[in-house]
Amino acid sequence: MQHRTLFLTLVIAGLMAAALPAAAQFIAGVEPSQRPEGAPVITEFKKDGAWYARALSGVIPPYPASLRFLEDQGAWFNPFLFPGMLPPYDIRGWHKQE
Repeated sequence: MQHRTLFLTLVIAGLMAAALPAAAQFIAGVEPSQRPEGAPVITEFKKDGAWYARALSGVIPPYPASLRFLEDQGAWFNPFLFPGMLPPYDIRGWHKQE
């Protein structure tokens, strides 16, 4: 009985969402060589000491030369700057800090 109620609820919610008028949305990748008008632009990306401390947390000095890419890091996504897999693969210990 509970499964049927859940199923019906999901079906009704899906039908209601499909009935809503679709707003014009930006679709990324249609014309990748051009930025759409009105798109936000990052003009300056400051990396202070706190940014470097977070980026290098879990890495023991002396820092290897392979981490010099951080000097050129901009405001784009980089998986090196975010916690990844859980222990025992969490070699930087980021999940222990959370």
